[in-house]
Amino acid sequence: MAEEMKKFLLDILNSTDDLLGIVITDRDGVPLLKVSTEDAPELGMRPAFLSTFGMATDQAGKLGMGKNKRMVCIYGNYQVVHFNKLPLVITVIGTSTANTGLLMELEDQFTHIVTQLTPVVDIS
Repeated sequence: MAEEMKKFLLDILNSTDDLLGIVITDRDGVPLLKVSTEDAPELGMRPAFLSTFGMATDQAGKLGMGKNKRMVCIYGNYQVVHFNKLPLVITVIGTSTANTGLLMELEDQFTHIVTQLTPVVDIS
């Protein structure tokens, strides 16, 4: 089943312009599935970077505006979109010139994988 999910993510990666990587992690940033191109930033694919979303979304939740659903970060050469699907987090990394709206629309395509992976990591 993991190979099928990885193939599905590779299909999304290869069919989306300027998309460099997709990582599905648990809430602590531990990668469950990861696909990337050769141009993907190595540091952006590491658990140390990926785990920061959990802390950031917790802090954002304290603003009193409700649960954080997505977060977009734009750096010099890259942009990162995190989707909050707790207990999972989906991170897509694109070039700085990628269409941010298109990257955000990828969220709907991850529904099937989230449904299958959630019971594996949700031990509450």
